[in-house]
Amino acid sequence: MTARIYKPAKTAMQSGQARTKTWVLEHEQAVPRKIDPLMGWTSSADTRTQVRLSFDTKEEAIAYAERNGIPYRLEEPKPRGLIRKSYADNFKFGRLGAWTH
Repeated sequence: MTARIYKPAKTAMQSGQARTKTWVLEHEQAVPRKIDPLMGWTSSADTRTQVRLSFDTKEEAIAYAERNGIPYRLEEPKPRGLIRKSYADNFKFGRLGAWTH
């Protein structure tokens, strides 16, 4: 079972960069989930998927995986593009797009 090392992206409800500065090590699912016949909930016998470890740097996460013999897959973060937009751009003369009100 491999682990995934990545840097989490910000959520759609975030405007800042909180909780995106650490690296995360998560185990991938080894056993497929199954549906409980009585309640209809999905469950798994694999408890490693519940473990989520955070590290300050990518090197610390890689060192932890290698020290414990965990095969890993590293996902580098994609660079975020710079968006330069101001509130006044909504009202400029040569604006592309239709008004919504």
